[in-house]
Amino acid sequence: MKGWFITLEGPDGAGKSSQAELLARLLRERGLDVVLTREPGGTKLGELVRGVLLESAGDAHDALSDALLFNAARRRLTTDVIRPALERGALVVCDRFADSTLAYQGYGGGAPLDVLRTLADIATGGLSPDRTVLLDLPVDAGLARRAEGAPVDLTRFELAAEHGVAFHERVRRGYLELAAAEPNRWRVVDGSADRKVVAATIWEAVEDLIAG
Repeated sequence: MKGWFITLEGPDGAGKSSQAELLARLLRERGLDVVLTREPGGTKLGELVRGVLLESAGDAHDALSDALLFNAARRRLTTDVIRPALERGALVVCDRFADSTLAYQGYGGGAPLDVLRTLADIATGGLSPDRTVLLDLPVDAGLARRAEGAPVDLTRFELAAEHGVAFHERVRRGYLELAAAEPNRWRVVDGSADRKVVAATIWEAVEDLIAG
């Protein structure tokens, strides 16, 4: 029995992590076998890579180096967590996946999209989500949310000088282009709405998978 693979994507401050947790809880309440995970992370290697990628604000990085690190973590997550869960028929909810690398390192950082797609295909063995929910909101709103949170939660993608407003505008535009190119997979949700409204809209965006 094949499971379902759902990913949540979006810019910084969109609320993906809390919404992923809420979605997983709602699915479990309906008796489903649910695996909740995140990128980068979800495995020992992934969590180590997460520290290198997100917390090293004083280190110089380039977009392709970041992409290689993300895909190293993605390889382990796909092999060790996602595929085994799908093979037993579970439903996997993942906070970010390969589309994040296209948006951030590709559209935002300028790495060639064809190269990034090849890397992701190698790392995942061609695995693609059944449904991707994009939590979209204006860049200034997302960054303001992040600034209002605990300083310890800020990552290099908010703190480093090269990741200013223009970078995040490119990321948002990239996400919207990706969603427009694959309308059967993507659903765009207004991430600026009330948390409960966002959660209800996400449920509507994935409910057909469960019903089927």
